[in-house]
Amino acid sequence: MKIYALGIDLGKTVFHLVGLDASGQVVVRKRCSRKQLLAFTANLDVQLIGMEACSGAHFLGRALRAQGHEVRLMPAQYVKPYVKTNKSDYIDAEAIAEAVQRPRMRFVPIKTEEQLDLQALHRVRERWVMRRTAVVNQIRSLLLERGLTLPKGRRYLEEQLPRILEDAELNLSGSFRVLLSQLKLELEQLAGRIEQMDGVIQKMAKENEDCQRLTEIPGVGPVTATALIGAIGNGSAFGKGRALSAWMGIVPGEHSTGGKQKLLGISKRGNKYLRRLFVQGARSVLQQRQKQAPGLRDWLAQLLARTHQNVVVVALANKLVRMAWAVLCKNERYRAPLLAVAT
Repeated sequence: MKIYALGIDLGKTVFHLVGLDASGQVVVRKRCSRKQLLAFTANLDVQLIGMEACSGAHFLGRALRAQGHEVRLMPAQYVKPYVKTNKSDYIDAEAIAEAVQRPRMRFVPIKTEEQLDLQALHRVRERWVMRRTAVVNQIRSLLLERGLTLPKGRRYLEEQLPRILEDAELNLSGSFRVLLSQLKLELEQLAGRIEQMDGVIQKMAKENEDCQRLTEIPGVGPVTATALIGAIGNGSAFGKGRALSAWMGIVPGEHSTGGKQKLLGISKRGNKYLRRLFVQGARSVLQQRQKQAPGLRDWLAQLLARTHQNVVVVALANKLVRMAWAVLCKNERYRAPLLAVAT
């Protein structure tokens, strides 16, 4: 029995396997646990093993590669068109086995343990940041119900909340003051956790040479640099910088037909966390454009003269992403753009 492609439908404890021969016929259909899976594949002669890129796929991919197999991960949305009929685990595994053979299929690089550590740090930090914002908004809304309005921004709340709690002239009940005190304590705890996580990220960025080169790019700090490396590694999965920008969703979407090209707003596909970091970095660069290199400053001035500021921010974010890809993939240092020579 010769297996050409093996598709694995992942689960928490149970995995479904479908193997295809070179002609596309099903030759293996198996259900097993995690330990049984690795025991089954240990002595298996197979050309390709395919899986959907989901939770646990990177760990299992590394384990299968250690056995000497060629393992490829694919986005789930690219596998779905190969599902022929109703959904079941075996049907999904067969679709994976068919999709992994496509020469133009887009594959997801298997992440290293260091990349997964960075990704975990950012995911936890982002959850804490979102929780802190939610607590700030809740405090502001509760105070508004008592006729106390605070300006937008966490800084104003942190400055005025202690005075509100100490002001005996405000008509606030004792239970409401206790509630505000608990919310203030929660806000301080979240701020402390985020600050501690930022320290860990900055330490990891200082110890990583790629991060040090990335932080030389305007608008790219330790948070953005470590998040980018955690997501794409050295960027070798992308043939050019534009491919990375398209994956991150900061290039125009397209809906062309009948020979007529129609470009839309940015696609907003891919990693929205990275996209937000680069857009925020681009906005800070635009605000401090007078301090930038002459070439970048001149380019921004030309864009601002003919389009809206938000469009310029997205265009600059696109440019920063391409610079980051060049720094990572080509293993070079950042070089500030020069002024264009007038002809």
